[in-house]
Amino acid sequence: MNWYAVLAHHALRALERPMTVFEGRTTTYGEMAARVAALAAGLTARGVGRGDVVGLLSYNCPEFLETLFAANYLGAIAMPINWRLAAPEVRYILEHSGARALVCDEALMTLGGQAAAGLEQPPELLCVAVDPPEGWTALAAIRDYEAVVPSASVEADDIHRLMYTSGTTGRPKGVMLTHANLAWKNLAHLVEFGFTSTDLGLACGPLYHVGALDLTTTTLIAAGGTTIIHRAFDAAAVVDEIERSRVSTVWLAPAMVNAIMALPGIESRDLSSVRVVINGGEKMPIPLIERIQKVFSAAWFADAYGLTETVSGDTFLDRDSIITKLGSVGRPCLHLELDVWDDAGRSVGPGARGEIVMRGPKVFKGYWRDADATERAFAGGWFHTGDIGVRDEDGYLFIVDRLKDMIVSGGENVSGSEVERVIYEHAAVLEAAVVGRPDERWGEVPVAFVVLRPGETATAEELIEHCRAQLAKFKVPKDVTFIEALPRNPSGKVLKRELRASL
Repeated sequence: MNWYAVLAHHALRALERPMTVFEGRTTTYGEMAARVAALAAGLTARGVGRGDVVGLLSYNCPEFLETLFAANYLGAIAMPINWRLAAPEVRYILEHSGARALVCDEALMTLGGQAAAGLEQPPELLCVAVDPPEGWTALAAIRDYEAVVPSASVEADDIHRLMYTSGTTGRPKGVMLTHANLAWKNLAHLVEFGFTSTDLGLACGPLYHVGALDLTTTTLIAAGGTTIIHRAFDAAAVVDEIERSRVSTVWLAPAMVNAIMALPGIESRDLSSVRVVINGGEKMPIPLIERIQKVFSAAWFADAYGLTETVSGDTFLDRDSIITKLGSVGRPCLHLELDVWDDAGRSVGPGARGEIVMRGPKVFKGYWRDADATERAFAGGWFHTGDIGVRDEDGYLFIVDRLKDMIVSGGENVSGSEVERVIYEHAAVLEAAVVGRPDERWGEVPVAFVVLRPGETATAEELIEHCRAQLAKFKVPKDVTFIEALPRNPSGKVLKRELRASL
């Protein structure tokens, strides 16, 4: 059940088959397996073992996958970290997870170093660099091709990966994904899309995100396919790559699709090699869908709904229903039960709104070191997504609203309460509420409504700068509106829907 066994399988049966292509460099399954075993030996020599957490703060590169596999080789837990976060946010993740090691991209060593500085138990600092500064060790220097370290035998319920996701409590929660979760997800998606070893994928979104990592990349690895890796997203580079290399599948967040469709002359480009585009489930107008179908002329534009807690990709809109079921995110994939419940925990019928709940073998184990949050999430034996949905008579799911206080900006989750917590730290602020404002490019952007303390003054720019010092760029409010009081219901709850309606 160890995820590493998938790599070992393909290395044994197709030693010379390309696994990744990155900046002109091809790595075969055999080469990757050898590097993974060597890195695992090096990590062992530095005290990393079964159950330890290995943080991964990196732009897209083959070493990202190498580190993930090497951690699992040892029975350790890989932990991709969002590199858009600010140093205090990364520090919290390192501290809360108890990370034993941190592997950093050369360009992110400053962020990683700042985050690790001052921790009572700082992680071993490793980097993807040729000549690292003092305090850091290069991955190349610890790979040991001579040592023989056996791969760990793991149970299905052992943790494969830890992924921190924004939560409504104001602090990110560590999502525990097991080896079984990933295996069942891969099986479901292989059945859904029919990927084989002949497929060529493109990983152009950040691999720390389940979209880029699990909606194509890990599924393609399971199939023995090849993935072209782009270090970061660039719309023009993506189109050039598809046209040149004849890419067959790609995951694109809504903001990425918008950037591609905004390119001059996009309708004249040959993107006919793409047979599957997996998208993030944002409702699009029919004229835009028709343009997308013209540009990706042979592709199934599969709108999807999913969460980090389910390794993503829970529902998909089938190809023939893109227009007839406009706005739907489709029906559940294989091995996933999905229902819609009312406030009393009762299943509701077609046309009725309720919270989307799920259960099945791809649903996560729980939240790292947070038994209370885990218990709440699985009330009634089903995972509560916090999203409000409705199903039609044919079982197609439509996302109506978010029960959770969450903003989705460019595919990234932004917790309104997390941003509010930072704003409240400013001495002039009495109250604050953060909501999402529709944005043509990013889908949504956070904006703040602020009530100042009597006699205090502050400018919008001052509060934005205050947030910028502590939060990732995508979490920083784009605007601040000063008001006399926040709207509340009789029980005192802030009425964020009224704030959204005022935008």
